[in-house]
Amino acid sequence: RANQDLISYEELKALLGKSQNLFLVDVRNQGEVDAGRIPGSIHIPVDTVEAAFKMEPEEFKAKYGVTKPPPDTPELVFHCHMGRRGGIATDKANKLGYINACNYAGGYKQWSEKEGK
Repeated sequence: RANQDLISYEELKALLGKSQNLFLVDVRNQGEVDAGRIPGSIHIPVDTVEAAFKMEPEEFKAKYGVTKPPPDTPELVFHCHMGRRGGIATDKANKLGYINACNYAGGYKQWSEKEGK
């Protein structure tokens, strides 16, 4: 990818279609998520991302219901509504050693427009 930290709608759509490894994190607030979400996403609000990715795997699984991805996981994508919070979350994950973390900058706004929701 041209910008390692950003992923496009097309790239995300392709990953959602084929990848077993994609870990998609929705960092918006609960009200936003309740109004609509990208299928398969895990809800971890932006202000809890750092704490979540510092958790022990057992604790993470108990809280979020999914297996915590390893730091070198190839496909860790964060998104919010317009891109800013997703970028903040991506930076936090990078600092914690998640070297491949990236931000779907189009966010749910672009996703819902493209998907015709």
